[in-house]
Amino acid sequence: MLSMIGMVGGLILLIVLTMRGVNLLIAGPLSALFVAVLSGLPLFPQLVGEGEANLLSNYMGGFSGFITSWFPMFLLGAIFGKVMEDTGAADSVSKWLVGKFGLSKAVLAIVIACAVLTYGGVSLFVVAFSVYPMALSLFKQADLPRRFIPAALALGSVTFTMTSAGSPEIQNWIPIEYLNTSPYAGWEVSIIVAVFMAVFGYWWLKRMINKAVKKGERFEARESDPQMADRALPHPVTGLIPLLVVLAVSFIFHDSLGTSALILALLGGVITTYLLNMKYFTNLGKALTDGTIGALIAIGNTAAVVGFGGVAKAVPAFQVAVDAMTSIPGSPLIGGAVAVSVIAGLTGSASGGQVIALPLIAPHYIDMGVNTEALHRTIAISSGALDSLPHNGYVVTTIQGICGETHKAAYGAMGAVTVIVPLIGLAIAIVLFSLGLGI
Repeated sequence: MLSMIGMVGGLILLIVLTMRGVNLLIAGPLSALFVAVLSGLPLFPQLVGEGEANLLSNYMGGFSGFITSWFPMFLLGAIFGKVMEDTGAADSVSKWLVGKFGLSKAVLAIVIACAVLTYGGVSLFVVAFSVYPMALSLFKQADLPRRFIPAALALGSVTFTMTSAGSPEIQNWIPIEYLNTSPYAGWEVSIIVAVFMAVFGYWWLKRMINKAVKKGERFEARESDPQMADRALPHPVTGLIPLLVVLAVSFIFHDSLGTSALILALLGGVITTYLLNMKYFTNLGKALTDGTIGALIAIGNTAAVVGFGGVAKAVPAFQVAVDAMTSIPGSPLIGGAVAVSVIAGLTGSASGGQVIALPLIAPHYIDMGVNTEALHRTIAISSGALDSLPHNGYVVTTIQGICGETHKAAYGAMGAVTVIVPLIGLAIAIVLFSLGLGI
């Protein structure tokens, strides 16, 4: 009982500290210490026998293990996003899409611009930074309440693209390591779910915006609003080609190289962007430096959460919780989805939720004979739902850091499209897989 109190209390502490703005590299170890103390877990390896669980070894094992496995992908993904940003290629693609849809479809244009960039391998944070100035301009021209901009950015970035089959985002690639699948696992169901999330999410977002407008809400300008820089941009085609290169290379090599194919794909995107748009660079050195720093921050934050999970899963209460989730009656996919969703929600990280849950549940379900492609897609979709609770890093950065809004004003709409819509999509995926589609 004390162990369960420690684990749940540690998770609550992690959420509270994160929402109060405490850096995850501090919040993670502090929360892990809370779990260890209440569970009676020794603090240092010198206090236990060789190979036995302890706070320091388990935390750093999870922390360093995640970095060892995923740092090249985080680094190249961040650099790819930054060179797309520095050359203006990301802006060019976004402006072209916005121009095609026009002011009357301003929200749709923003969603599609984010979706194209995300599915092309550009970092979620870079997409938000890149598209926000255009989103602000469109909302201003259309006189729409600006508090809905975070929801529009998130709908196109972290819902139907992030966890869909073929996506180069990390959340679609982590299950490959544990399930021996491909990034295209369960693609038939994935297409149906992605279309549902895109259409329903857009309809719901538009409905919320229209309701607010009818109540008299309008766009309110601020002195701090960024101005879109008047600079020469590359042709949209030279911005789209690098995105297609990422998708093509990952498709060609995913069978032979597994997750390492993503390294080649993102490297190909970086090189292609440089070759096609080199004359548009404003500062290549700064782009590489900023990308590297961004990668270190992103993977450090995620690793801090994974390290916490490494401690949590060493205490007795964790196995009790996993056994409870994996023994849920009905389709085995339900247990896997619940386990990943809950852990992703409590840690505020989709990738962190997967890395913590998969080593524990994957062998169990594989031994049961569960279809690994169905399990891969279910876990990917489920990780992208509860992870977007208010303490999630992307949510906090997008609402407060990029858009300058408050959680009170903006999170309602953002939570609707990034939590509820993916949860409904997850239910649809489980039903379709249970009916035999894509298996």
